[in-house]
Amino acid sequence: MRLPSLAALRAFEAVGRTGSIRAAGEELAISPTVVSRHIQNLQADLGVTLMEHKGRGVILTQAGAQYHGQVRQAFDLLRQATQGTKTTGRKSLTIWCIPGLATVKLLARLPELEAQLGGGDIPLQPPLSRPDFSRGDADAEIVYLDNPPRQGDLRAERLSHPRVFPVASPALLARFPDITSPLDLLRLPLIHEDSTDQWEFWLRHAGVTHIPILQGPRLWHAHLAIEAAKIGQGIAIANALLVEDDVRLGRLVEVLPSEVYLGSYYLVAPRNRWSSRPIQMLFDWLVQVLQPGRTMIAASGAAIMTKEADC
Repeated sequence: MRLPSLAALRAFEAVGRTGSIRAAGEELAISPTVVSRHIQNLQADLGVTLMEHKGRGVILTQAGAQYHGQVRQAFDLLRQATQGTKTTGRKSLTIWCIPGLATVKLLARLPELEAQLGGGDIPLQPPLSRPDFSRGDADAEIVYLDNPPRQGDLRAERLSHPRVFPVASPALLARFPDITSPLDLLRLPLIHEDSTDQWEFWLRHAGVTHIPILQGPRLWHAHLAIEAAKIGQGIAIANALLVEDDVRLGRLVEVLPSEVYLGSYYLVAPRNRWSSRPIQMLFDWLVQVLQPGRTMIAASGAAIMTKEADC
């Protein structure tokens, strides 16, 4: 029997695992259009409907779920065989990291980390989904979490707990000079990531008790929301790690002084790997790199001190 295209099977496995054509495209480094075409070709080849659209994602049909389980096992075996065959002469540490932090803080400093690890390769992947450590997707993950794993096979150690605050371009704030409280923000254009949750959390922590249905564009990634704020499209929620340089250089302004802390950045790795030298070195290095600056510039233009929450 002729087997389906390997590329189509990879796309099917990734979509079924992530529940998203877009996330699968990010992981495989191909466009969502190509992923969709692979799925369509696979379904046509098999003569079976494997997936159905639901909301913004996709779900497996009964036949699709059964087939996906077998395909995933096959790819797991291929990964294990490949991992066992790789030469051990050159060290490698595969890190998955959320896109904004990877772009702003880590990309330019990878040679520094590689040197600390003795010249090994550091593949840095900024996917939308979380890695499956049991399949060998990654050696470690850098992720922003509210509730890190406390038990099980994974161990999470906090790297940084940055302050979170609204930012906007100086030009946009010049159009709205009378912003004096968080309530004033509700009448301004707000920029969101994948949902309105982050704005709602910040407003609630800032003391707003009645939050209406929030409007505004959804840009999915923190760094895209920040870029939109820099060109004057609205006000974004950001943390100190991602915008400290932009604020220092005057490209962004903190709209209201606040002391709101939400999630934290964590290094996540299999519990049995934390005693290894590469993971320990990575953790120590990240703790030093991911520390917000000690000053930020408030809307008034005066420098205000920031501090890490002791929690």
